[in-house]
Amino acid sequence: EWRVISDRVQAPSGLGYAMENRRIVSQVVPELFHGATLHRIEPYFDALREALIAAAPDARPDARVVVLTPGALSETAYDQAFLAGMLGFPLVQGADLVVRDGKVWMKPAGWPEVTPRERVDVILRRVDAEWCDPLELRGNSQLGVAGLTEAVRRGGVRLVNGLGAGVLENPALLPFLPALCERLLGEQLRLASTPTWWCGDPDALDLLTPRLLGADPTVVVRAIDGPRTPLDASDPARLVDRIRHSPHRFAAQELLPLSQAPTWRSPGQVDARPVVLRTFTLRHQSTYRPLIGGLATAVADAALPTASKDVWVLKADPADLDQGLPDATTVAVVQSVPEVAPRALDDLFWSGRYAERAEDLLRLVLAIRSDADQLTAPGLTAAQSTQVLVGATQRLCGTRWLDLDDEFRSVLLDGARPGSVAHSLSRLRTTLEGVRDQLSADTWRVFAATDRAGAALRITPHAHGIGEAAGQMLTALLALQGTSANMIRDAGWHMIETGRAIERALQIGILLRATMVDRLVGDVEQEVLEAVLRASESVVTHRRRYRGGLYASGVIDLLVRDPENPRSLRFAVARIREHLAAQPLSTGSTRPERLLDQLEAQIADVQVADLAMAIDDRRSTLHDTLTDADAQLREIARAIEALHFSAGPPLQTYASLSLTELTGALS
Repeated sequence: EWRVISDRVQAPSGLGYAMENRRIVSQVVPELFHGATLHRIEPYFDALREALIAAAPDARPDARVVVLTPGALSETAYDQAFLAGMLGFPLVQGADLVVRDGKVWMKPAGWPEVTPRERVDVILRRVDAEWCDPLELRGNSQLGVAGLTEAVRRGGVRLVNGLGAGVLENPALLPFLPALCERLLGEQLRLASTPTWWCGDPDALDLLTPRLLGADPTVVVRAIDGPRTPLDASDPARLVDRIRHSPHRFAAQELLPLSQAPTWRSPGQVDARPVVLRTFTLRHQSTYRPLIGGLATAVADAALPTASKDVWVLKADPADLDQGLPDATTVAVVQSVPEVAPRALDDLFWSGRYAERAEDLLRLVLAIRSDADQLTAPGLTAAQSTQVLVGATQRLCGTRWLDLDDEFRSVLLDGARPGSVAHSLSRLRTTLEGVRDQLSADTWRVFAATDRAGAALRITPHAHGIGEAAGQMLTALLALQGTSANMIRDAGWHMIETGRAIERALQIGILLRATMVDRLVGDVEQEVLEAVLRASESVVTHRRRYRGGLYASGVIDLLVRDPENPRSLRFAVARIREHLAAQPLSTGSTRPERLLDQLEAQIADVQVADLAMAIDDRRSTLHDTLTDADAQLREIARAIEALHFSAGPPLQTYASLSLTELTGALS
């Protein structure tokens, strides 16, 4: 028997999970999947996209639609981002939007001095109503948009689902649905709900009281205006007194025995677990359409996590249309180039920086391991060259261990160590979570690979495992460049590359200052120079360009002034200019661009002979040049942040403002 347990209309989640489940199952059991004539889910997303565009107040084919999310920390953040990606609509947070003249706009960089340009027509909200507008609803919310309620009232934006839709989640409505259905539709309710009683009905309360006082485990009580979790029933008498004090605020439901489905617990072991089917319904054109198939949840217990299942509905005839929907869409094909929010630009910029930071540190670790492994003869030479190279890692992430193997394990695995590979990967993952809707699904395979490499290193006691793990992590990060290379060349992609180029320039300077400022002698300098080239991926290039041998002047020329070497400081600065010029606010004379002019001129004017010259065994000109470049690069990064990522003052709750501040803000 089928029963409806509850309704979700505030910010219903799960459609993205259903689609992802379907994709996974099609890969795990391809023969079974392709041999079954089941309804595909993709047409349902097409219908949802069409319905959202049609919901625009002006019914324009080029209507701007966004998906409003609470952010990457939401428990359903993946589902929200997946949905936005499948629909092709931007995933935005409340801070990305602003209400002006009764309409909602994408907040531009430089706001409020810069006037918003891109109007939002439809918002698919994944934020509960009470958090959507701190001005009129919950004053301590930082998830919504101030003034959104008034914009909805004026018809300046369409909110899906509407702010009042949450009333339909009230469990006290369930006992009245059969009568409502007959009154409004003239027919019987097709699907019964789970037995429910509204405690405001005296007869229902009299029926429930003995069961509640007897601690009947099959009955739970919920508040009609509170969270969905049942009330504490450990003290039955106290619970009944609370209900009798304000009975209209509570509803009771009977817990039905749920159907069972097999679920894998461990290899070779299957458990029977209760399942709940989550269905989805869409108002499409002139009718309501349910998703055919979808998502089931295997209910969790104390020993097992919650699991989801893909639900198949087979076609009566293989020729039937998927989801009963025609392939053709009634929406006109209109090109849409959504503006990238300043917050998203910030995340993309730092994703480039963290990716490059992790990659360069991994190359350095591999170079040091190679240097130590190749120098088999014990003595001063091996110890001194390795010590010089380790000094570069100390500048990047400090020192935790004296033992070299323990230190490298920490560099690769310790996420709490600032500057370590694990720390950079963790920050990289966080920044990408905020812009998941703009990324390929292949992006997350990178973290799967780095996680596997880290897990393998944790369980192996052998030193060679360090190099293997570092190599696997590096390979994964190089694959990340491949996924970003397939992104559209919009402001977001250029900001990734800007961050990557800034970080590469900084890393080059740190590496050279740690290894080449103090002149070494004999084989030690040769070994260090070789390792520096390996760490900067420039060994082959150096051999092709400088056939006379390995000298400090050649390495400095290749890594500082060479305009054609992608690993040189000069090349990185040129790439910063190229990608920064593609930003909408760049004019050629903005502060970041003026600072770049100055830095480029200084690098072009410096002579390699001056940089390579050592006085009292110290290359002071090289040190001063790199130190000055480091300071200028960091100032350029701050200028980029101020110009391209700033979107007004930080969010504050109204509860945190004084009466004087509120009066000034409203005057």
